[in-house]
Amino acid sequence: MTTSTQDWPGQYADTGVFVCFEGGEGGGKSTQSRLLHDRLVAAGFAVRLTHEPGDTPVGKEMRRIVLSPETGELAHKTEFLLYLADKSEHVETLVRPALGRGEVVITDRYVDSTLAYQGAGRALDRDELEDVSRWATGDLRPHLTVVLDLEPSAGLARFEGRDRIEGEGLEFHQRVRQSFLDLASRNPGHYAVLDARAPIDEIAVQIWERVEPLLVQAARNAS
Repeated sequence: MTTSTQDWPGQYADTGVFVCFEGGEGGGKSTQSRLLHDRLVAAGFAVRLTHEPGDTPVGKEMRRIVLSPETGELAHKTEFLLYLADKSEHVETLVRPALGRGEVVITDRYVDSTLAYQGAGRALDRDELEDVSRWATGDLRPHLTVVLDLEPSAGLARFEGRDRIEGEGLEFHQRVRQSFLDLASRNPGHYAVLDARAPIDEIAVQIWERVEPLLVQAARNAS
């Protein structure tokens, strides 16, 4: 593909709010996404909490293949394409419909994880991966991506049993971390990079401060 990543304008849904949690292993994405979900539900919002890979029937099969240690080695491009199949199905059958209904969609991982893990981690060409990933998702982008940043050695220490990706070496995870930070620096208006070492409640407050204005804007769009 010849399209530069700079040529992608990006598409942000006109209805609903799309929030993504990204970052390396052990940064607390699941915890913070759940806390945000619970706060929004308590406030009366319709919310869909989801994740990649594996939150569709097709995705469950993709997740089993790409994460199970029993799978063994996969060609890097094969791994990328399996993740991409999950991503495309996820967006078309779950994310877009929920946004179309005006819901808040919170996803634990999205396109940036593919660019970081398969791009930087596996040393595949990130521009090519981004072009294909944007095509597969219709270039639907989160209104906000929260990157929970943590030194990889600290994050990995939080795990006992590791899947195929978590079991990669420290240098792999350091490349992944830097890729997330690089992606955030390209579009700071739609990213929040937070220190994952901070207390859980403090991080949750910082996230809410970024999400609340999006809720106000979504309400205006719907009126």
